Amino acid sequence: LEPPVFDRSLASFLEKDEPWFEQRMAGLDKTIRARLDDLAAHLGDDDWVAGEFSAADILMVTTLRRLLSTNILDDYPTLTAYIARAEARPAYRRAFDDQLAVFTAANAG
Repeated sequence: LEPPVFDRSLASFLEKDEPWFEQRMAGLDKTIRARLDDLAAHLGDDDWVAGEFSAADILMVTTLRRLLSTNILDDYPTLTAYIARAEARPAYRRAFDDQLAVFTAANAG
C-alpha cells in the first residue's frame, strides 16, 4: 500500500501541472483502492493488522493518514475507524510525537 500512496503524494506535489497528471492520478487511485480493499478484507472485524497492536499498525496508519486529505477513504469506514483507534493509543501518539520532533528539529536548522 505504501508505494502507491507515497507516489500519489509526490505526484500531487510535483506533477500537478503535467498534461498527463489526471491519468496518472487515476491509475494510482485504482491501485490504492485495490490495496485498500485487500487491507479492509484482511482487517475484517479485528482491531489490528497482526492481532495485537504492533509496529505494523503504526506503519500502516502512518501510510493511511496520507490519504486523509483525499476522498479515497470515504469508501472505507472500517479503515477510518482503524486510523482513529490507532491514533487514540498512547504508543501511537508517542511514536508520532517522536517522529514529529525529528522533523521539527530538522526544519529549525
